[in-house]
Amino acid sequence: MTVRLSYEAGTIRVEATDEPSLPPLPGVEADPRSETSRAPAHQYAAIRRALTVAGVAVDDRVSSWDRQPTDELDLSTAYELRAYQRAALAAWHDADERGVVELPTGAGKTVVAIRAIVDEGVPTLVVVPTIDLLEQWQQELDAEFDVPIGRFGGGEQRRAAITVSTYDSAYRKAASVGDAFGFVVFDEVHHLGGEGYRDVARLLAAPARLGLTATFERPDGAHKAVTDLVGDRVYALDADDLAGDHLAPYDVRRIEVSLTPAERERYDENQETFLKYVREAGITFSSGEDYRKLVMRSGTDPRAREALLAKSAARSIMMNAEQKLERLADLLDRHHDDRVIVFTAHTELVYRISERFLIPAITAETGATERQTILERFRDGTYTRVVAANVLDEGVDVPDANVAVLLSGSGSEREFTQRLGRILRPKSDGGRAVLYEVVSTETAEERVARRRR
Repeated sequence: MTVRLSYEAGTIRVEATDEPSLPPLPGVEADPRSETSRAPAHQYAAIRRALTVAGVAVDDRVSSWDRQPTDELDLSTAYELRAYQRAALAAWHDADERGVVELPTGAGKTVVAIRAIVDEGVPTLVVVPTIDLLEQWQQELDAEFDVPIGRFGGGEQRRAAITVSTYDSAYRKAASVGDAFGFVVFDEVHHLGGEGYRDVARLLAAPARLGLTATFERPDGAHKAVTDLVGDRVYALDADDLAGDHLAPYDVRRIEVSLTPAERERYDENQETFLKYVREAGITFSSGEDYRKLVMRSGTDPRAREALLAKSAARSIMMNAEQKLERLADLLDRHHDDRVIVFTAHTELVYRISERFLIPAITAETGATERQTILERFRDGTYTRVVAANVLDEGVDVPDANVAVLLSGSGSEREFTQRLGRILRPKSDGGRAVLYEVVSTETAEERVARRRR
């Protein structure tokens, strides 16, 4: 028996050329429309492996990268990998060149990927979540490799043997270029857990797959889909593993503040409105489904809507407490010679801080040019502090800082890890980094802080 494999619009078309039936193959199902069998393109490597084990001859017409001239991919890199980077790369090779490497921000995940690109020597697609990262990767690859670098995103659609794409552009183009790359790198691979973005990995035939992240597991469990599409987590270190040697040593200090009497009165009133409703409705929040059910109820039940609005008001009070700004003033005075990033959960608080302390602000409303200008001035020392709401958590090359002030945030371990990572790049003077966590006492924020830690 000979089995012919070909790529077609995000699928692998599987045909037995001289036998009436196929052996069992991973992901392959009959397609009555074309009277053939098909599988999602990401199953290509598994299908090839199964056919090889079964001793079946293969007429492989999928891997167009094998039929393209590869002289231009005689790549090399000047990077010298650190011991843990070599270990991460070796673990990925040992896992049949499929899997996720989890390293903290600043630990050099990009270096691991560049070495992997050199090792593979095949057309490669690098997929990233933001335009900022698209620019950073393109600059890095341009500097490292003497080959044209393609780009999908930011107004350009130019394919080359090595191409960088945003997740959004890759989602739109994957079906048409899915046979063009033998290797795909997913930066910030946890984004691939999103239902729409999963199709990027499903529609690509590339057998070699590398995921990079500082925070692999997702609270919604969607990292399991990443494992199916990219591979298992093959290597992981956290900030504590590298602090002092390859990352800055650091401290996390908790600062507790009290609500003012007026804030306390409003907080307690709103909390009681919320808690009274959920008690009467029998909602225990034992799972994420309970909160979704409450949100759905709010569309038809005025009391459920009132409870949600009260919860939101209480959350805003505790996260934006006036005493937090007083403590921030103390911290800014204490660290007047340091590079400081202030993180908040709400855009409104960002602008209050910016106005009160004359600190440049970056929010989702900040234009790309203005944001880049602020970060450049932060990098060259013109600015020594910046305040942001969420947008600097990941996907942006943040200049070196050594102090972070977390005024408010979610209970997400990922968010906390990403924010901590912003201050962990090694310091030229060998100094310690410090993250201050400012928490309103006797509020739900204490539970939020415990959850993210």
